Amino acid sequence: MTTEEMKAWIDNASYEELLSKWRFESVESPWFQGKLGDYYKARMAEKRKEVGNAEHVRASKAIGWD
Repeated sequence: MTTEEMKAWIDNASYEELLSKWRFESVESPWFQGKLGDYYKARMAEKRKEVGNAEHVRASKAIGWD
């Protein structure tokens, strides 16, 4: 996947999808490195603000820690 394709995925992902990748991907993942990592973090923060705390808690519980 190219960086632009990854950015498109980030933009189109639900908050739950972003949170799941954030929780379960390796810290060495290219999703979280350099400018793309900064982009991921910023978009995830924006989407969390949009969905609110109740949805954040629901999504977090839905994906678990396995």
